Amino acid sequence: MIDCLKGVNDLSDQKKKLRLPLTLATILATAGVIATAIWGPGAKKNGGIDPTLPTAAQVSKDAVGASVATTPTPGATTANSAAAPTNTTATAVASATVATPATTAVTTQKFTARLPSGTTAPITLATLGSLDPTKFKYQIQFSPISAGFSRIIFSDFWNNAVSAQESRKYQEALARGEKTLPAVPDNSQRYELQTVQTLQGYQVPLFSARGVEIDGSTASLYGAVWAERSPGVFETEVVGENGNAVLRVTRQFTLAENSYDLNLQQTVQNVSPDAHSVRWIQYGPGDLSVDQSGMMDIRRFQFGYLYNAQRDPSRTNVVVHGAKFERSEALKKITAGTPQLWPQPDQKAQGFELSWYGTTNRYFALAVHAPFAPPQDNSKSMSAVESVFALADPGTTQTVVCELHSTQTQLAAGATTRFDMGIYAGPLSPKVLAVTEPYQALRMDGLIEYLMGGCCSFCTFSWLADFIVIMLTFLHDYVVFDWAIAIMVLVMVVRFFLHPVTKRSQISMTKVTRGMASIKPELEALQKRYPGDTKKLQAEQMRLYREKGINPVGCVGGMLPTFLQTPIWIALYAVLYFAFALRQQPAFFGVFQNFGGWQFLGDLSSADHFIRFSTPLIKWPFEFSSINLIPILMGGLFFLQQKYMTPPPNASMTAEQLQQQKMMKWMTVVLFPVMLYNAPCGLTLYIMTSTTIGIFEGRHIRAQMDKMDFTPKPRDPAKQDRIGRFYEKAMERARSKREPQKRFKDRE
Repeated sequence: MIDCLKGVNDLSDQKKKLRLPLTLATILATAGVIATAIWGPGAKKNGGIDPTLPTAAQVSKDAVGASVATTPTPGATTANSAAAPTNTTATAVASATVATPATTAVTTQKFTARLPSGTTAPITLATLGSLDPTKFKYQIQFSPISAGFSRIIFSDFWNNAVSAQESRKYQEALARGEKTLPAVPDNSQRYELQTVQTLQGYQVPLFSARGVEIDGSTASLYGAVWAERSPGVFETEVVGENGNAVLRVTRQFTLAENSYDLNLQQTVQNVSPDAHSVRWIQYGPGDLSVDQSGMMDIRRFQFGYLYNAQRDPSRTNVVVHGAKFERSEALKKITAGTPQLWPQPDQKAQGFELSWYGTTNRYFALAVHAPFAPPQDNSKSMSAVESVFALADPGTTQTVVCELHSTQTQLAAGATTRFDMGIYAGPLSPKVLAVTEPYQALRMDGLIEYLMGGCCSFCTFSWLADFIVIMLTFLHDYVVFDWAIAIMVLVMVVRFFLHPVTKRSQISMTKVTRGMASIKPELEALQKRYPGDTKKLQAEQMRLYREKGINPVGCVGGMLPTFLQTPIWIALYAVLYFAFALRQQPAFFGVFQNFGGWQFLGDLSSADHFIRFSTPLIKWPFEFSSINLIPILMGGLFFLQQKYMTPPPNASMTAEQLQQQKMMKWMTVVLFPVMLYNAPCGLTLYIMTSTTIGIFEGRHIRAQMDKMDFTPKPRDPAKQDRIGRFYEKAMERARSKREPQKRFKDRE
């Protein structure tokens, strides 16, 4: 490749001087692309926030809409201290206020919420679900504030690979009926999808009730104004200024066994003699916990929607593209004072309706969706949510909280309206979202995106990534039964199909390199013959290339197949980083873990941890908490690849070219292993496997090329290849532009 570039740059002395800067720029650009892919938008070191992003102000009443009212918070009493916000002097969460049990009510413009007569605020609440993985997928712990819940704790997902291994051993021993069972990991090691969020110093329980707008006036439902009727069932009432009840509000959470879906039924009953206009407001999915084993923080807000009835009369096709926000984009919208995530102006103008909305991190999702349950409910439209707003406090470490607003509903005296929805809390696994109802019908597998973000987004094709996932899963489930071996076999398969492209690329580049080297003395002679006549020099050079049958830009054609392979490798990289199936899975059937619990290659989604330190030795510019063997081996393989794959120096190479070759060699050997040092070992394993195969493949191709005749042969100009013709035409255009234009009076 160096010789090829040399041959092209021999066209002029001026281009020769630019070789070193161009080489350095190419290396830095490549490093920048990889760095962006690794530490892409939302670097974890800054909480997932663009360091250049201005601090976001709290969304005002005008920004969110007239439905969010602002009222001062009265002083909290001792009796309500358990349920009161942590900051008693600031305004309440998004204009909510906290009521004292029974005696003190929440005051708004016209309506207040209070505990139903004869009830008291609960202190200890019942839970839903269980931590027994044979019965439930997770356990919900409710908060005494606003009929929401404080924790979502998974029964069989863990924070680290060690706990996951211990849990698997316990479950296997239990299934075998052993009398002596291994110890179960502590509950503190169970993975929590999301905890109570904080906004303006106030706690925001998950999916808690924010308020209800009655005739344009918002009655806050935040605080200890809810009575627990039974596990997961809560009730409150809203009264007018005269103390008479106006609305009775009930929330009921239902969790089925062995299901990730939580059913939320919400009813608002008008118990007054007058009709009212009602809008429901509640908190929805916001920021999820950051995956601690990843190199980057990629969290997204995604939407699935229906076209209008004119465009899709059946109203059954859920669209999952064109409605997504990276976390950094949501924060920028908050800062800009346009916090509405759904619908955007064009979506509203076209009459799109929301079917589901969810937030994701690396491996998990939290989403609300239409209560689709045929034949009882065949609608895929989530009528309970008309719009979604994002809120966040100003500062460098921000937490995004989302509000869900319904449409205005006219409620006659004695009538009841419902704001039901389903809640999905679970993994980004195709085996759940792509095949289980109602997720399959709602196309909620659109939450799964094998996309690195940043500058790599445009060349990552979802269909290609999906195909790679299918191949990887097939190899694991039916062929090798181990994820690490499946990764290695997949790389072999990919390189096998790309071998013709790779071979053609190397042959083309070698042909041009040797051809340019063979005519180097003649090119130098032409430069000496026409030292000041650039036009004549270029014409003679083109004549020489034509006579010798050399295409001076043929190396570009040889490099083109390499560039065409880039989307495949980026898609494979993204799949291995985001695939939930690889989370906390050991390599090679867990053989290394049998040596006293050695955690080398114990988790394909994190670094290989050949030797792990109790505390990190270095925390900046990256965390050095273990000696990772595979990146070091990668550096050695890169050195061998450069040594045996790089063409040997020849007499025609200048000192500048030799310096470039040496620089690229050491940059590859040192830079890439350092950048990938803390990368998940599933990724480094595939890179090391690909590099190893590439070395042997290169030796095989070179052995074949040694038998080929690369002697330049004169070529008929009429049969010149496309790139050669393009190059010649480009040279002609360049010469014509340099020629002075004749004036009209000079023309004959």
